[in-house]
Amino acid sequence: QLQASGGGLVQAGGSLRLSCAAAGRTFSLYIMGWFRQAPGKEREFVAHIGWRGVPTDYLDSVKGRFTISRDDAKNTVYLQMNSLKPEDTAVHYCASGPRVGAWHDWGQGTLVTVSS
Repeated sequence: QLQASGGGLVQAGGSLRLSCAAAGRTFSLYIMGWFRQAPGKEREFVAHIGWRGVPTDYLDSVKGRFTISRDDAKNTVYLQMNSLKPEDTAVHYCASGPRVGAWHDWGQGTLVTVSS
C-alpha cells in the first residue's frame, strides 16, 4: 500500500515536497515512480528512482526543477518540486514496481495546484 501526501496550493515559482509512504518490508527492492494527471489529460510519467537511489529519470519539462529521492529506512519516496509552474497543476500519484514500466501498486493521489 502506498500513501501519498504533501500536495496543496502554491503560487508560481514556489515549492512543494511530496511524500509517499509504503507499507511492507520489501520497499527497497522496488523501483519507485511519480506520475501526474492534469484535468482533461492522460496520466503522465514525472520521475522514477531505482534501487538505492540510482538511476533516476525525469519528464523533460521537470528536469532541473524536480528531484526524486528515497529513504529506504523510512519506506518513503519524495518528490521535491521547485520553481513550480501553473502547468504542473495535477493530481500526483506514486507507484512502485519491480522495473520501469511494470508499475503494479499505486497511491491514492495528492493534488498540486499552482496559481499564476
